[in-house]
Amino acid sequence: MKTIINQVAIEMETVLSNVSDSQAKALSQELQTAKRIFITGEGRSGLMGKAIAMRLMHSGYTVFAVGETITPSVEEGDLLVAISGSGTTGAIKQFVTKAKEAGARTALVTTNDQSPIAAISDLVLVIPAATKFRREDEPETIQPLGNQFDQAVHLVLDAIIIGTVKGEGYEEMTRRHANME
Repeated sequence: MKTIINQVAIEMETVLSNVSDSQAKALSQELQTAKRIFITGEGRSGLMGKAIAMRLMHSGYTVFAVGETITPSVEEGDLLVAISGSGTTGAIKQFVTKAKEAGARTALVTTNDQSPIAAISDLVLVIPAATKFRREDEPETIQPLGNQFDQAVHLVLDAIIIGTVKGEGYEEMTRRHANME
């Protein structure tokens, strides 16, 4: 097992070191200026999105996960962060289109900056990781499906939040943590 753990760690180090600093800073800026933040993704990308939504809430942002029953309408001044490894997920493309029609800003987290969703997004953050499609330009991995992308999304977006936090201290974040658990 230790060999596999070490290989996954090496893969993550390679992927993370190749994330664009300027793209990460641009997403940080969008987070800081958004009135409200909406997060969407399908499958495991959606699960990563929900984890990031929770981190943003802990950090004092007004944030919603698309598809939840309490998620309001997206409006001008809002930001939709869409997560799609391939950048081709049909439902995600529809959400980005609707958000733009409502006047919201849109950011795509993906491996594919040439994708249909990237073409209509205001900002693209490329995570240079392997997806389930194993395109020629994706890095090698011992991991199945889109594991490498999912892990990298979580780590990169978490790091961006750490660098973006509105000056809130650990105590304030702890106060916002769930207390009915």
